[in-house]
Amino acid sequence: MPVLRMLQRVVGQMLQSPACGPRAAALPGRVLGTSPWQIPAVANCHSAFLSEADRPRILITDKLWGLGVGLAKLLRKQFGKDNVILSDIKKPSEQVFHSGPFIHSDVLDYKHLREIVVNHRITWLIHYSAVLSAVGEANVPLAKAVNITGVHNVLDVALEHNLRLFVPSTIGAFGPTSPRDPTPDLCIQRPRTIYGVSKVHAELMGEYYYHRYGLDFRCLRYPGIISADSEPGGGTTDYAVQIFHDAIKNGKFECNLKPSTRLPMMYIDDCLRATLEFMEAPIESLSSRTYNINAMSFCPEELAQEVLKHIPEFQITYNVDSVRQAIADSWPMNFDDSNARKDWGWKHYFDLPQLVMTMLSFIGSHSRVAKAN
Repeated sequence: MPVLRMLQRVVGQMLQSPACGPRAAALPGRVLGTSPWQIPAVANCHSAFLSEADRPRILITDKLWGLGVGLAKLLRKQFGKDNVILSDIKKPSEQVFHSGPFIHSDVLDYKHLREIVVNHRITWLIHYSAVLSAVGEANVPLAKAVNITGVHNVLDVALEHNLRLFVPSTIGAFGPTSPRDPTPDLCIQRPRTIYGVSKVHAELMGEYYYHRYGLDFRCLRYPGIISADSEPGGGTTDYAVQIFHDAIKNGKFECNLKPSTRLPMMYIDDCLRATLEFMEAPIESLSSRTYNINAMSFCPEELAQEVLKHIPEFQITYNVDSVRQAIADSWPMNFDDSNARKDWGWKHYFDLPQLVMTMLSFIGSHSRVAKAN
């Protein structure tokens, strides 16, 4: 049995190399997230060859919004339902509760976090719990506790138990003095929100733990993430989700950002696939602990024009929120993600027309079902 496992690891390493060839072709009916768009069902060509003993045991800390739930769905397809545990301090929906393992966990409770890792033999920890940008400015003490103390706790638990740790960062980690078009991986950051400060803090602490202790810390800077099956969660980029719900429901949308406010964006399926591919990338292929990833960059006016192609009667108006606008004006307009594309083969699939078509199709079909019921 040990020899068999060793051979499986060798095969896995060989398949991770460039010799593995092109990525799997699109398979009808199988998708990474919950969208109807067809994209590769297997994000990385080696994980399917892992034995049950070699598959990671994964804990996801989350606020039960689109990213954590969507990633759990993808990881369960890849590694098995019982190997991926979702956690939160809130009661999950019936759908989430019955979709796979779920436990109550507070990232501010260090002792309980350790117990979970030990009792469930966790090997990967994916830390999504965070207070987002606009909500964080309204409640700075809460953002400090969740976004900073929570990160300290997962870093220490990951170090103690030799876990692979993923903590996402975002466009919020940059500030008004950062280069904005494009924004490289390494540059002046200096954010002016507690959310952004906490993300820079997480990046730097993770790099410190890697260089000082050898912790396998990994971080992706997400652009604005657009998901069809989750409600906006208090982020500055959430207008790009709400616009689709309002367009279908009311035929109009009031935007809280200026029409020319350009920000980097990504559809959730691309985001989840990038996360899995990054987590599976061999450590020797990584030249950095933190990478930008990107798919597209647009402003509200451009997004509205694309929506109009599908809903000719759609109308957009603008009622600018000064707080959100100030945040958006300090963020990147476009991400330079060339290092991610070079080091571990990142490639996006969704552009703006595909994004709009997918969102309208998904939300529209669900709206028709709801009306019928």
